Amino acid sequence: MTKTKIKTLTLLAIITALTLVLGKVFQFSMALGFFTLLDVGIYFAAFYLGKKEGATVGALAGFLIDLLSGYPQYMLVSLVAHGAQGYLAGWTGKKRLLGLILSVLVMVATYFIAETVMTNVGTALTTVVGNSLQSLVGMALGYALVQLMKRVGN
Repeated sequence: MTKTKIKTLTLLAIITALTLVLGKVFQFSMALGFFTLLDVGIYFAAFYLGKKEGATVGALAGFLIDLLSGYPQYMLVSLVAHGAQGYLAGWTGKKRLLGLILSVLVMVATYFIAETVMTNVGTALTTVVGNSLQSLVGMALGYALVQLMKRVGN
């Protein structure tokens, strides 16, 4: 394994761990599940490192936070939803805006579908606003953290 790959894997492990801590410390119970700042770390990784790294952090952190929070039935759903969210948010260039819009829509839709299958449509509808807000807050704060990192000088 090259020195660069080891550095990248180490950085991803650290960002994933910090994302998980952020998600657990700032976790607020809701009627179904919880609202968390997990998305901040996912968007930060996507904006700062790129789409593959955003997908890695999103998938791992989403999977682990459900395991640690007592929602194991959502672990695979979160792996897919937050992995896709991180990947799409990491798009650059002319596709950036489309990627950001899709990152929110795919995450919210994945949870909506899963919740519909696990419960019913009415219950699933109650998750849409919270998941949308969680993603948008995460996007804004993740972007702010990247800007802060640039000012500090990496």
